[in-house]
Amino acid sequence: MRAYDIPYPCPGGALRMKKRPMPEIGPDDLLVRVRAAGVNRADILMREGRYPLPSGDNTILGLEAAGLVVATGKDVCGFGPGDRVFGLVRGGGYAEYVAMDRGLAVPLPEGWDWPTAAAVAEAYCTAGETLFEIGGLRKGERVLVHAGGSSVGVAALQMARLAGAQIWFTAGSEEKIRRAGTLSGGEGINYREEDFARIVLKRTAGQGVDLIEDLVGEPHFSRNLKVLGQGGRLVCVGNLGAPEVLLELGYMFAKRLQLMGFTLRNRPVADKRAITARFQERWLPQLVSGAVSAEVHAVVPFEEAAEAHRILEAGENFGKVVLALE
Repeated sequence: MRAYDIPYPCPGGALRMKKRPMPEIGPDDLLVRVRAAGVNRADILMREGRYPLPSGDNTILGLEAAGLVVATGKDVCGFGPGDRVFGLVRGGGYAEYVAMDRGLAVPLPEGWDWPTAAAVAEAYCTAGETLFEIGGLRKGERVLVHAGGSSVGVAALQMARLAGAQIWFTAGSEEKIRRAGTLSGGEGINYREEDFARIVLKRTAGQGVDLIEDLVGEPHFSRNLKVLGQGGRLVCVGNLGAPEVLLELGYMFAKRLQLMGFTLRNRPVADKRAITARFQERWLPQLVSGAVSAEVHAVVPFEEAAEAHRILEAGENFGKVVLALE
């Protein structure tokens, strides 16, 4: 099969397909013929050698995929050849075939196309866990979402709206602010031109926010501590800056702050199954009804993965970039 196998760091322009053996499936796996694969920031970090692989994961890029089941392991029930599924995978999404654990596979809702399905799992599972399971967001609370135009940011903003939160978000262009504001009803801040901490503190009469969903990391860290209110929670989901930050303990003590981190890829399969189940119960019905949406910025041919990475690295996307194998 054809796949983007990256066993060592390389620049985005050097992404090339290679011939690789078909995946071996275990007793709990589905063998899926990939029709579309979501492109995530973690793929770029892995390509650059800045995302250590969990033990047992392969070196083919791709953390989520959508496609047709062609075979099942001996312990799989409820799925069979020809079923249309999407979900998280342990690497391997950028390939013609991928192994997907049965507990992570979600049947495609009627009317969904492959790119839509490939755009959902990573963003909505991440946003749901970080906002609610970890962040504890409640109705009426104030929330600040960074990278409001990213796939996770777009999902988080829509979830926060449905939860009845007061919303602020940052983005890097007026167009992204306009679109994210339409989806969320929140107030957008262009972080390239304005100090988000000053604006949010002004809008909240100095009280700050209850929760920050941060996909940016180090560049925003010190201002995040300033803008959090009493008992505020900071959930760190990504990092686009240096690997270390200066932690001003005075803010921690005076405000009783909670700092939490999250990553999805290295979680045990049992955890991912539970996360997938929560997504199916709470958010999949909202996606099907149209109460929230999967925003697909671009559908890029499988042969042009380098272009998909370029779009993401340049920050051009609003929502998800998807590779299509059709």
